[in-house]
Amino acid sequence: MKKRITLAMAALAAVGTLATTPAAAQFAKTEDAITYRQSAFRLMANHMGRLAAMARGNVPFDAEQAQRSARLLETLSHLPWEGFVAGSGDAPAKVKGDPWKNADDFKALQDRLMGETAKLPDAATSLDSLRRQVGATGAGCKACHDKYRII
Repeated sequence: MKKRITLAMAALAAVGTLATTPAAAQFAKTEDAITYRQSAFRLMANHMGRLAAMARGNVPFDAEQAQRSARLLETLSHLPWEGFVAGSGDAPAKVKGDPWKNADDFKALQDRLMGETAKLPDAATSLDSLRRQVGATGAGCKACHDKYRII
């Protein structure tokens, strides 16, 4: 009986360790982390571009399409941060500054962006509200780019 309890405790400890494994362990190489986050950002830029084109009047407003892109953007905004593993700031990463040393600031900017993108699906129901929220979301993107992205 003691052996079973000991084995069960060891198994639970092992599972707990796996659940707290850092994101870095998810990437075989640093380049994989860079590719992951750049891919997420590329998808975000595509859908933000679609919304911005509607907001600027370059394409007709389509609430269904706007909401689709807005929902995708909301989801996508949670993805790239996992790819910012230590040591992944070198070329071709386009990272400036040091988000790893300024972790609290970097996290605040992430939270700002995720908060603004969370408002996009509701805002995408009308052109006026979409315009306002695209501006606020774009400002969230820009705040991080200004500090941490080489253009």
